Amino acid sequence: MSYDQIEVPENGEKITLADDESGELSVPDNPIIPIIHGDGIGQDVGPAAQKVLEAAAEATGRSVEWLRVYAGQSARDKYDENLPEDTVQAIKDHRVAIKGPLTTPVGAGFRSLNVALRKKLDLYANVRPTYHLDGVPSPVKNPSAMDMVTFRENTEDVYAGIEWEAGTDEVQQVKEFVEEEMGYDETMHDGPIGIGIKPITEFGTKRLVREAIEYAIENDRDSVTLVHKGNIMKFTEGAFRDWGYELAEEEFAEETITEDELWEEYDGEQPEDKIVVKDRIADNMLQQLLTRTADYSVIATMNLNGDYMSDAAGAQIGGLGIAPGANFGDGLCLAEPVHGSAPKYAGEDKVNPTAMILSGRLMFEYMGWKDAGKLIRDAVEKTISDGDVTYDLERQIEGGNKLATSEFADKIVENIEALS
Repeated sequence: MSYDQIEVPENGEKITLADDESGELSVPDNPIIPIIHGDGIGQDVGPAAQKVLEAAAEATGRSVEWLRVYAGQSARDKYDENLPEDTVQAIKDHRVAIKGPLTTPVGAGFRSLNVALRKKLDLYANVRPTYHLDGVPSPVKNPSAMDMVTFRENTEDVYAGIEWEAGTDEVQQVKEFVEEEMGYDETMHDGPIGIGIKPITEFGTKRLVREAIEYAIENDRDSVTLVHKGNIMKFTEGAFRDWGYELAEEEFAEETITEDELWEEYDGEQPEDKIVVKDRIADNMLQQLLTRTADYSVIATMNLNGDYMSDAAGAQIGGLGIAPGANFGDGLCLAEPVHGSAPKYAGEDKVNPTAMILSGRLMFEYMGWKDAGKLIRDAVEKTISDGDVTYDLERQIEGGNKLATSEFADKIVENIEALS
């Protein structure tokens, strides 16, 4: 395989599909993994994450061969475009990749480079684990109660980008159609108006919920909660809820029960071999994240709800600076931290790389390297609980030892070696 302007490592092997139908991967012990360092602080957190991931792989008898690919500013410098085909094709070819934060420049032709990558690769599930690391300051009394994974649909809802700007001929056509043809003639106010469409499909819903339930089964999670605003948006978010329950019944009848069945058949005592599939209204769910945190394990929801939900959950465990994420498709994974590119700190070797490191952990778990993933979490947690932290945490911890980004990564590597 060849690309216009990137070189493939000679020593590594490709990750391939072991089963086209299930999307199960065949992962060698020396995989080639594409990496995009990203914009802004990506130049700091990218190399730091590489160092830690390499150490965890080596400690478990494996190795990683990095394939450097480009998007954002680095792609403009190398290709004179924001998202070169080389990058997209390399991720498709190698199945698993990791990226740092990207900034979409004004007038770039993309709403978001991150969204563009997800759409081009059909990465339909944005996955955000939220768990507390010992030693990380939190605004809540019991942050360790939070251990939740949000599956956020990536391709539909308002993020589909189907909207029209106020004052354009297109928005006027849509307005007239809605008012005159569909009968909503007393709904919209007079004057300038922007209009968007919110598509929710059975196909998109069911493949997202399938991914969430399969994750719950594989990781011994006890529930999957469908989060929606179906009490008001009955034919979009209400349909998401109904299709989610349908999927559970059609494909996972032996593994799942509903909340009603839990009480009717088991008197509220959950059997060990069953996952409870339940649903919650979105606004109620936001407060239950605080008041009944431990009741929720895996969340499946639409794009906008998932954005709110995962950020609110992230605040409970110390903020987005430590929040990992990844995007799953059929036999594809692109890991990425939740935070942005913070260009004013770029190149200062000071920011916290934990989110990208833990995103790499999620990538390793997707590859089946759960031992390496556990080692990464344990080493990161030990480093922070020992007070060896970057400036953002040091200023909140009495007696903390302030480290540069690279020094923090080195300390995690030391702890990986000590723990392995």
